[in-house]
Amino acid sequence: MSKFQFPESIKSRPVYGTLEPRPGKAHLMIADAEGAEAILDLGKKDAALFETAHIIFIPKDTGDTYVEPLKALNPAQFRVAPSYDACVPRLRRVLSDAHMGLQVYLAGTEGLMGQAETECMTAGIPHSAIQTEHRGSVARRMQCVHCKGITEDVMTDPFVCSHCGLNLFVRDHYSRRLAAFQGVCIDAEDPGNVPEPVELYK
Repeated sequence: MSKFQFPESIKSRPVYGTLEPRPGKAHLMIADAEGAEAILDLGKKDAALFETAHIIFIPKDTGDTYVEPLKALNPAQFRVAPSYDACVPRLRRVLSDAHMGLQVYLAGTEGLMGQAETECMTAGIPHSAIQTEHRGSVARRMQCVHCKGITEDVMTDPFVCSHCGLNLFVRDHYSRRLAAFQGVCIDAEDPGNVPEPVELYK
């Protein structure tokens, strides 16, 4: 099962729901890895939705597992991208051509949903028109508050900043603008006193 129930946390921490069909002139769906399962579940609820749907899918380590099932939904447009960064030009073009009534569905990892949501809101899509559903990895996109560098797919707490090398504590404080959680030096007052890393949510 690719769903995970996140424990309750502070207000800034994103809360995800379950994708539901919504009336709209067009439907933009962006998913990575197991996020495809949420799109497929959406298809079981309303197959007609895909007549005006544009799906952008990033397989990550799932390979071709979900590609054919997604194609079988018969979306108006379907694109497979090797990474989120690679799909950004297409996403921006779709958003620049969008009209009133576009509905956005995001599914998969927190990193993918956060970045895509920020891109959509920057383009003027209201937050209320964006749905999110977490599926798959619980890895986090983290920003070091000291050097401002971003480390992708963080799975342990603490972790080492990939930019400045500091040992960082994984916090639940989330920046919607940066689409990243915040990491703070864990041994600032006692250098070298770093606990053994543990896997997130274990």
